[in-house]
Amino acid sequence: MSESESLFQRAQQVIPGGVNSPVRAFRAVGGTPPFIRRGAGARLWDEDGREYLDFVGSWGPMILGHGHPAVLAAVEEALRDGLSFGAPTRREVLAAETICGMVPGLEQIRMVNSGTEAVMSALRLARGASGRSRIIKFAGCYHGHSDSMLVKAGSGALTAGSPDSLGVPPEAAKDTLVAEYNDLSSAEALFARFPGEIACVIVEPAAANMGLIPPEPGFLQGLRELCSCHGALLIFDEVITGFRLAPGGAQEYYGVEADLVTYGKIIGGGMPVGAYGGRRELMEQVAPCGGVYQAGTLSGNPIAMAAGLAQLSLLEPALYQRLEELGRRLEEGLLEIVRRRSLGVTIHRAGSLACVFFREGPVRSYRDALRSDVKAFAGWFRRMLEQGIYLAPSQFEAIFLSGAHSEKDVDRFLEAADRAFQG
Repeated sequence: MSESESLFQRAQQVIPGGVNSPVRAFRAVGGTPPFIRRGAGARLWDEDGREYLDFVGSWGPMILGHGHPAVLAAVEEALRDGLSFGAPTRREVLAAETICGMVPGLEQIRMVNSGTEAVMSALRLARGASGRSRIIKFAGCYHGHSDSMLVKAGSGALTAGSPDSLGVPPEAAKDTLVAEYNDLSSAEALFARFPGEIACVIVEPAAANMGLIPPEPGFLQGLRELCSCHGALLIFDEVITGFRLAPGGAQEYYGVEADLVTYGKIIGGGMPVGAYGGRRELMEQVAPCGGVYQAGTLSGNPIAMAAGLAQLSLLEPALYQRLEELGRRLEEGLLEIVRRRSLGVTIHRAGSLACVFFREGPVRSYRDALRSDVKAFAGWFRRMLEQGIYLAPSQFEAIFLSGAHSEKDVDRFLEAADRAFQG
């Protein structure tokens, strides 16, 4: 029995399913998850000493790769000062100034401890600022596990949401309306059905939790116009896309400005972190300035701020150019394999994010993504893992590139993918 198998058996006795987040359990792909011991650059090593080329990057935050020297040095320096104070620190001011300076239209930001908390707080602010209760989300877009976000479309895109998890009372989801991603008319219909009742529209600007589905031309611009017309706020959930697609995130990448934005992942350099921000007039409605209450004992943790600051300081134009080149190399290589082998597979990419859908295109919505052959993906995933390529264990997650990957790493991925498609 391998060390990972032994640890997984032990974990299942004391942790639900043996994991602290469901997708880590490998239930969608079969087998035992490797228990990771350490990472460096674009590589991981598990408890059995096996090496992997990593295309998960801790689900996105490791845009510079694992163990970047500047990030480690910043964390080591901060550690010597103490782990947490529950009081204001210089580093959280520097982090807020840095983020606001990088993102168009962002004037103030509040640090929290996770993407879920950031979204929950932004929604409360939108409701408080607008005096309205209803929100619109899009099927397949994941915004954390707060009650009002764990909903699905139910009988159709024009109905109120129904809970998508046990333990979520129907009342918590009744004001969440679900539209279809990349279908502007579905959002328009909801505004028409509930005039003057919708506080906000929340969307992943590039949907990265149903595989990867980029926005079609005009979709985000249409949402911006729709919200402005109806007096609703537009919230971009940039927990994944923030600082990954561009220094200014998806707002810069797609040229659309949201009213509120949520962040996580990259702004903590691998440490647990989240944030939400927007225009000063909105953010000053948050306590202690205004009546929208939100608090957190560990928010702005000095170690997380130190790691995030170090990473953000290295996000220069040359990095994004390199990530774009690596992403294009990956995409073009996969498309060539698909063409040569006449595979019924669709490839999507946005910057350094990518996805291999095991179905013929187009894939433009959650409904389309659900028609993927998840069994075929599971077999491909296992064959990639056997070759030392570490991917997210789900058809509905993205491939993440980092600045630590090389052209040779991408070529190794493509060679492994070609063999894995053979079965």
